[in-house]
Amino acid sequence: MALIHGRVQPGFEPVRECFAANFDRDDEYRELGAAFAVFRGDELVVDLYGGFRDANRTRPWEPDTLVNIWSSTKGITAVAVAVLVDRGLVDYADLVGTHWPEYACRGKADTTVSHLLSHQAGLPGFVEPITMEEFYDWDVATARLAGQEPMWEPGTRNSYHAMTFGFLAGEIVRRASGLSIGAFVRRELAEALDADVHIGLPESEDARVAPLVPSPLELELDFSSVPPEALASITNPTMMPTLPNHRAWRAAEIPAGNGHATAVGLAKVYAVLANSGAFRGDRILQAETIDRLDTVQTDRLDIQLGIAPMWRNGLSGNVGGMYGSAPNAVGHSGWGGSFGSADRESGIAMGYVVNQMGHEALGDPRAVALANAVYRCAA
Repeated sequence: MALIHGRVQPGFEPVRECFAANFDRDDEYRELGAAFAVFRGDELVVDLYGGFRDANRTRPWEPDTLVNIWSSTKGITAVAVAVLVDRGLVDYADLVGTHWPEYACRGKADTTVSHLLSHQAGLPGFVEPITMEEFYDWDVATARLAGQEPMWEPGTRNSYHAMTFGFLAGEIVRRASGLSIGAFVRRELAEALDADVHIGLPESEDARVAPLVPSPLELELDFSSVPPEALASITNPTMMPTLPNHRAWRAAEIPAGNGHATAVGLAKVYAVLANSGAFRGDRILQAETIDRLDTVQTDRLDIQLGIAPMWRNGLSGNVGGMYGSAPNAVGHSGWGGSFGSADRESGIAMGYVVNQMGHEALGDPRAVALANAVYRCAA
């Protein structure tokens, strides 16, 4: 049985039991190392970690262990954009070209910031071949997207912009703030909240990172029946589960997929949303801004995901109860199992990080079990 560390407030003991049970699973989702944190209001009611940082089980998971959270990074990026909206530097209804003039070409002149954030921009992937070195180069990646023709009229369809989301949203942040997305997140979220979250990880932090371990369920994909919009988002370059284990990946700023965080750090970002913009005496966002962030932009079926995620301005709805039993919870999940979520009705915010990847992009069974346990205790 794995040694579980941390604490829970009285009444949340079943969450600890559920967390421990994930380490004793007899299937492909058995935990290697993980951490789970829950805030209710300003109070940290669950702070658990356990297992190992490495596949050889020689390095224990520590309270400050970082792990790549894949697309859970998008939630952090969405909150960063919301900070700019809150300050009047960006509006979700703005034309992208207002901030990024080079973008307003080849059928993209009417694209709004909200189109970018809700996967309706028509740029789910790069059309021209792009190497990993070019992918890591911010100026190259954003220039490619600015000059690319959309695959559909922006605002008329939606297909998950798995990696391009971050370059699109991040360039809005850079143009409006004068800071790279990594620097902006560090100043406005990580430092403001004392939250251990990073987009672009300094080499000095590498010793804290738990490398990712691919899911044993990963199978060869048959692309023959994949719609071109969906194919564009998962190839060129192809995302491999162990890419985050390389320094070049960690050093780059990829605000759709290379965020590194602790569970407590991720939960703190979502606690801002769950508590109407304030956290432990500091106001990060106005409640009205969170209302706009949380407004559904499209209820269409997502071409890539095959479901209707009820995309907000950078976050998804609680589709299939993946964030527990709160119907109005919002959040973002990452490939492999991580997630962050917020529920304004209960004031509950959660963060889950993991190094043994699961197969699903949404609704990892370990994460769902934890979220459900939280709401049972909170009730």
